[in-house]
Amino acid sequence: MNFTSPRRSFARAAVAGLALTGLLSACGGGSDSGNSDSSGSSGPVTLPFWGWANGQDAVVKAFNASHKDIQLKYTKVTDQLTMQKQLTNAVKAKNAPCLVQNTAEYVTSWVSQDALADITQYVEGEKDKFNTGAWASAQVQGKLYGVPTSSSPNFTIYRTDLFKKYGIKAPTTWDEFIAAGKVLKKHGVKITNYAGEDPSTLEVLAMQAGAHWYSIDGNAWKVDFQDPGTLKAAKVIQEIIDNDLNSKLSFADYAAVQRNYDTGGTATRQISTWQMAGMVQNFTKSFGKWALSPWPAFTGEAPKTPAGTNLTGSVNLVTKQCENQKQAAEAALWMSTNAGAVKTMASPETGNGVMPALADSDTYVGDAISEKLLGTNYEPAKKVVTDSLGTVTTDWVYGPDWTAMFTEMQAGWAKVVNKEQKVTDLLAHMQEWTVKDLKSRGISVKG
Repeated sequence: MNFTSPRRSFARAAVAGLALTGLLSACGGGSDSGNSDSSGSSGPVTLPFWGWANGQDAVVKAFNASHKDIQLKYTKVTDQLTMQKQLTNAVKAKNAPCLVQNTAEYVTSWVSQDALADITQYVEGEKDKFNTGAWASAQVQGKLYGVPTSSSPNFTIYRTDLFKKYGIKAPTTWDEFIAAGKVLKKHGVKITNYAGEDPSTLEVLAMQAGAHWYSIDGNAWKVDFQDPGTLKAAKVIQEIIDNDLNSKLSFADYAAVQRNYDTGGTATRQISTWQMAGMVQNFTKSFGKWALSPWPAFTGEAPKTPAGTNLTGSVNLVTKQCENQKQAAEAALWMSTNAGAVKTMASPETGNGVMPALADSDTYVGDAISEKLLGTNYEPAKKVVTDSLGTVTTDWVYGPDWTAMFTEMQAGWAKVVNKEQKVTDLLAHMQEWTVKDLKSRGISVKG
C-alpha cells in the first residue's frame, strides 16, 4: 500500500468530542502574538502558508489574484513528515506560519502542544458545505482548528493485462487477494509492495477490521494494539510476507517504485485517488492497462474501507501564533470550497488527485481519476470510487503521541518486512511502548 511517499497525505477520521482534561499533556503556553508578514495597518494582510501538495501553488496564485485584502505567501515543504519537523522548530522559535497543510492524525498532537488556533467562530457556519467525516477531521473536543481539504475513497487498482494473462479475477476478499498473489508469484510478479518505512499498511487493515489503537475510557486514554481487529489484520499481512507475495521497494526511491508498477513487477495497489497522480506522472508503458475494484473485505464481512489513506482528514490548519486568524480561516475556507481551486487539486494532472471534502464530493469523481491511466476502464471506475465513499471507517481515533508512536512503529515494521520479527511481535512492543510514552508525557492512560 505504501502510503508514506513523497505524495503521501494521510487523511483520517478525526478525534471529536473528547473530554480533554487529563487526556492531553499540559499546554505549553503558546504565544498568541503570531506570525504575519503584514507591515503595519496599511496594505493587505500577508499570511505565510506551508504545504506540500502538487497544485497548491496554482491555488495560492488564484487566491491572491481574487483577494485584495488578504495575500498568501506560499512555501512548499518536501513532504508530510518533513512538515511535522519544520513546524515543530517554527513553533518553538515562535515564527510558525499562519496556515499549515496537514493531515488529521496530527491534529490532536498539535492541539496538545497548544500550537493551533480555535477558529470555530469563523468557520462553523460553513459546516453544511462539507461531508460529515471531513468536517470531523479538523476537530478536537468539538472545536475546529482548521478547514478540511479532502476526502479519500479507497479501492484497489490492478493490472488487467496480468490478471487476464494468468486467469485471475479482481479479489473481493483478503483471502482471494492472497490466493491471487500465490498465482502471480509463480510468474515472477508480486501482488503488492510493502515499503519497510511504511507501517500504514498495518494501520489501515487494523482500522478496516474494527480495531481501535487509541480510545477514550472515562478521563484516560485506552491503548490496545492487540485487539481482535488488529490481530485479524496482522494475520493477513503475515501470510503475505511469509509467502513472499510482496515487493519490498522503498519510497525513498520513488521513481523505482513507479517503474516497478509500470513494468508489471507488482500488479496491484490499495490506494485512493491522490496516489493515481504519481502513476500518471511517472508511467510510460502501462497506460490503459489499469482498472479499479473495491477494497478487499475480510471474508464473511460486508465491504468496509479504512480511513487510512486519506479519508476526510487532509486539513489546512491555523496556528495559534498567527496574528490574523480570522483572515487565515477565510483563506482556508476559500481553498476548500472555491470551484476552481477544488477542481485544480482534484485533477491528477494539475493537482494531487484528491477528492474534495465537500458534501457533493462525488461530483468530482471524474476529475479525480485518470482516463489516461484507466483507458476503457475509466467509466466503470467512477462507480467503484463513488461506492467506496459510502463504506468508510469513521470511528478511528488518533492519540496525542501519534507522531512519536508512528515513528517507533516504523522501525519495527522494517523488521517485519525483512522477516526479522512477526507482526504480533511488533504489536506487543507497540502496546508496551505507547503506554509508557503517554505516561512519560503526564497523560492519563490505561492499557
